[in-house]
Amino acid sequence: MDLMKALEYIDPSELDYQEWVNVGMALKHEGYSVTDWDLWSRSDRRYHNGECEKKWESFNGSSSPVTAGTIIQMAKERGMTTQKSRELSWDDEINFEIGYNGEGMTFSEPENWDPVKQIITYLETLFEASENVGYVTETYEKTEDGITKYLPTRGSYDRTAGELIELLNICDGDIGAVFGDYKEEAGAWIRFNPLDGKGVKSENVTDFRYALVESDCMTLEEQNALIRELELPVAIMVYTGGKSIHAIVKVDAPNYDEYRKRVDYLYGVCKKNGLEIDRQCRNPSRLSRMPGVMRNGKKQYIIDRNIGKSDFAEWKDWIESINDDLPDPENLAALWNNLPQLSPPLIDGVLRQGHKMLLGGPSKAGKSFGLIELSIAIAEGLKWFGFQCTQGRVMYVNLELDRASCFHRLKDVYAAMKVPPSNISNIDVWNLRGNTVPMDKLAPKLIRRAAKKDYIAIIIDPIYKVITGDENSADQMAHFCNQFDKVCTELGCAVVYCHHHSKGTQGNKRSMDRVSGSGVFARDPDALLDLTELEITDTLRKQQEDEVICKICSDWIGRFNKLDDVCSQDDKVTPKSMLEIAHKSLHEQSYSLMMKDIETAKKAVQSRTAWRIEGTLREFPKFSPLNLWFDYPIHRLDDVGVLKDCEFEGDNRPSWQKATKKHQESAKNRSEENRTKFENALTLCNMGDAPTVKQVSEYLDMKERTVRDWIKKYGYAIDRYNNTIIKAENDGGE
Repeated sequence: MDLMKALEYIDPSELDYQEWVNVGMALKHEGYSVTDWDLWSRSDRRYHNGECEKKWESFNGSSSPVTAGTIIQMAKERGMTTQKSRELSWDDEINFEIGYNGEGMTFSEPENWDPVKQIITYLETLFEASENVGYVTETYEKTEDGITKYLPTRGSYDRTAGELIELLNICDGDIGAVFGDYKEEAGAWIRFNPLDGKGVKSENVTDFRYALVESDCMTLEEQNALIRELELPVAIMVYTGGKSIHAIVKVDAPNYDEYRKRVDYLYGVCKKNGLEIDRQCRNPSRLSRMPGVMRNGKKQYIIDRNIGKSDFAEWKDWIESINDDLPDPENLAALWNNLPQLSPPLIDGVLRQGHKMLLGGPSKAGKSFGLIELSIAIAEGLKWFGFQCTQGRVMYVNLELDRASCFHRLKDVYAAMKVPPSNISNIDVWNLRGNTVPMDKLAPKLIRRAAKKDYIAIIIDPIYKVITGDENSADQMAHFCNQFDKVCTELGCAVVYCHHHSKGTQGNKRSMDRVSGSGVFARDPDALLDLTELEITDTLRKQQEDEVICKICSDWIGRFNKLDDVCSQDDKVTPKSMLEIAHKSLHEQSYSLMMKDIETAKKAVQSRTAWRIEGTLREFPKFSPLNLWFDYPIHRLDDVGVLKDCEFEGDNRPSWQKATKKHQESAKNRSEENRTKFENALTLCNMGDAPTVKQVSEYLDMKERTVRDWIKKYGYAIDRYNNTIIKAENDGGE
């Protein structure tokens, strides 16, 4: 993988000197630059300009080098996890496996050994006639641990493929006359990419056309089979006369940087499937074995050519089509008696752990306060909007408020909820105002920070700060919402976020059609809770004022008197009476303080807003709409029911439509009340035995005709044998 991405998980200030040096050594060994090391090191307060360059020069290799594995392990210890992706980029980890069964595929040397034909075929397959070819026949000896090796020299590089083919055609089988004599103990080499005729380094390569795939950790037959199973776009495949096969693979890169990316991608797929490839093979001017020569009594020859996919692009598309990481289908019969366990609830009756919830509402609905209330309810194990929450750790991701305001708001909400902060250690706050990035970039950073914290909920407030793309585009918003799935899946916790309403009147819309942008927003989460403002009438506002006046008067009078001695029950609900009693029973200073409290409370009532919350749930039954007061800074349930008949704010339907709806709701309520009254009478009027129509009529003090109507309406019948009322088997009737 890209080691620079791994370094994002490693804070250099947390490392000791040797660990810091190890990172540099690993980067150099893996082909990165000193600039990469220097840029990463700069976030450490111990950083000194020029120190990286000085240390870098001292890294001269080792028999046991520090490799990429050191950096990867350090990153994993700090929370790095493997991300799976439907579409791969050059930097993605390769998850593709072909399911190779280990069966090899044999090959054999050519029946008619023709060295000249072997080399001409190689040259014609890989090169244009005008392109310079690099090759080596001269060697030098090197002895290590008593073993002598023949190593190639720099070789030749100033002759074109056309020249070499022309000379081979007239050499009468003496390839030494064309390339120079070689030692049969060593064999000969050739470079697979064209050169500029001035040298043999990477900068001398004129076209980054091919890469070498070689592995000597499997049998020859296994290598052959696996290269073919992987459908590598092989231009030519050569047996080296030793332990390996050289597959010259088409990569067709436009430049060196792209060549490195494509080769890393290619090697990633190979490594995943057991073809461990030496990193030195990624050099575009690398030597490969020349076919048509002998090596230690064995022939170096062409096994096959132009196999696999036609080119690199086609092969990469094929790899990505297979690398979907999707689970296999499951047969229902195998699971029928042992179903997987459901995720436990996070919010009873609303949301499960590991699922997603969207809180929608207009501006000034107190959505952020609602999410802070939810954070506290989860941390303390309390109810939220009347729903019990599971207690656990929660991360609140603040994208909108400055850091100080956010913490003050959390404390204010705790105080207004009158909840002791017994478990505030369960709440972590990630303040990102001024540092926000799109959600597809934020998700992996969030996962990294939360990986070891055992959160049961991540709350993101608000999402408009991190939306990627056009919020009215279904496909772009589907991609955006998929980021929440990543967080849920990787962390196993719920994700809760809020979004604003679209413009205009919302009261006559369905709750799931009110949030702004694509319908994906409403249909993607497992739970959608929507806040819509209610219209508070002057009468209701006055009633609320009267209640707070009476309550404040009662509190002040009760401090100095026994309340029941000075106030009747009627007085306690009459503001005028309570103010008069307070004036008579309180000292002037106390009365003055009480009046200040009343003025403050009246202002709060005037600023109080009312809201109806409706839910669209995937995992639980739909709940009845809840009515709330928003008393800054918290929401309170309307337990009394004074908001039940309030209309939505700005509801512009004609009066007759509103009246019709009220009439329908009223009729429905009356019908339910009558059913309850009737069924209670059936149970009670004859000591639990089935009663007659007359007995029910007398018990309810109503006409027998009405009782007969109810019998039919509510699914009962009259037993024709004893004239008693019984439950109907069908739809009622005698």
